[in-house]
Amino acid sequence: MATINELKCAIKDKLESRGVLGQLKARIRAEVFSALEDQKEPGPPLSHENLIINQLILEYLEFNNYRYAASVLSAESGQPKVPLDRQFLANELKVSEDSSSKAVPLLYGLVSHFWNSNDKGGKVFLCGSSLPATTTSNPAPGPEY
Repeated sequence: MATINELKCAIKDKLESRGVLGQLKARIRAEVFSALEDQKEPGPPLSHENLIINQLILEYLEFNNYRYAASVLSAESGQPKVPLDRQFLANELKVSEDSSSKAVPLLYGLVSHFWNSNDKGGKVFLCGSSLPATTTSNPAPGPEY
């Protein structure tokens, strides 16, 4: 007769091999965040930039069936329940799409654009965000203007 530990290990192995264990853990995390969200004070309003970034990530997560990760992100970030319209996102990012690019998340298209850029040696200079600067005692070094 199998011991309790052997039975636990067998069940765990079976759930892992079927891909269920990860989903269960993610679902529990999502429910915990949701329960905590119900009890805490409302967070700060989302900036326009974070709203766009969160929606890009959510679109990616949902496309790849990472539903529980998406639910945790939504609960933690305060992202609106109704997703932003894809055409709105494309317009905000100044992206034009063809029919094949509409079949995948915008994030894939953005990454593909940079990977397949004709400028083989150049790099894109990222110059910070539109978010207001926060005060820190040791600011990170960066380019001087």
